[in-house]
Amino acid sequence: MDTLPLAASGVPDDGRSGPRGALDRLGYFYILDHMKQVLIEFDDETLARLERVVPSRSRRRSQFIRTAVNRALWELEEQATAEAYRRLPDASADANQDATVWEPGPAAGRGKRPRRP
Repeated sequence: MDTLPLAASGVPDDGRSGPRGALDRLGYFYILDHMKQVLIEFDDETLARLERVVPSRSRRRSQFIRTAVNRALWELEEQATAEAYRRLPDASADANQDATVWEPGPAAGRGKRPRRP
């Protein structure tokens, strides 16, 4: 199969070479602009466990690690919130006991039309 050189394909050449430069010129790496790379060192046992769950050749490994980090950060935030409530619990006087205030009202919008006789 014949391929067009980048200049003939209408993609401007910005002087970068290699596959990353070509793909970047095509706009494929726009999503990576907001992500930072982090080098993480694992002990042998942890790396072996990770390899069994998400092999290094899998493209899902980065997403798996991001999800695990986000879950751990969420848990820390939840623990901090729980600790704050233990230190300074809500008093019953602070709570609004009027259900009409916090319960949703009837759905807005058009209802059914009454039938004509």
